[in-house]
Amino acid sequence: MLILAIDTSTSAITVALHDETRAVAARSHLDARAHTEWLAPLIESCLTDAGKRPADLTGVAIGVGPGPFTGLRVGMVTGLTMGHALRVPVHGVCGLDALAQQASELVDGELLVATDARRKEVYWARYAVRSGVVDRLTDPAVDRPADLPDEVRSLPAVGRGPALYPELFLRAVPVLDVDAAVLGRVAVARIRAGEPMPVEPLYLRRPDALTSAERAARA
Repeated sequence: MLILAIDTSTSAITVALHDETRAVAARSHLDARAHTEWLAPLIESCLTDAGKRPADLTGVAIGVGPGPFTGLRVGMVTGLTMGHALRVPVHGVCGLDALAQQASELVDGELLVATDARRKEVYWARYAVRSGVVDRLTDPAVDRPADLPDEVRSLPAVGRGPALYPELFLRAVPVLDVDAAVLGRVAVARIRAGEPMPVEPLYLRRPDALTSAERAARA
């Protein structure tokens, strides 16, 4: 098994190759608005680092968000196109799940993942971590940080949300962006378990940009 993992749902454009045992190559670039420019070169660099070719891939794992529309779309279109061209399966992984897994070595108990949704909002979900095993307790949602229940905001929190709103998330855990190496590990575990991994983007709200027809309908 050789899985190409891609995520563009947070401020990191991140790519990794996972061989079922470990990440054999990983590259990331921090820029919330340059996904188109950086994603393909990072994929090429990962393959070169591992001494692999696209034809060696047995699958692709894509972070399906939630995340801002444009950045998330770049990663999903790239992953789906590669999967189609190489005739390998494509698997979707919630980016919040990957962040919770990244924090599982730092937290034991309940955990909040809150990422930047812009518009002064966060994408968030609540998790339980027990001895490194992560379970999601709520569906991903988007809200203003102050609108989250006090009991949720009081949990240890990972993602860009705590960094952006430190006055509301008082127990920040130093995990900010999705790491494709961990997303790949999550994907491999779910493939082994036979879990469904639909490739459906978690936009959670409409994009800022409107089509001409949508603008006309609102006029």
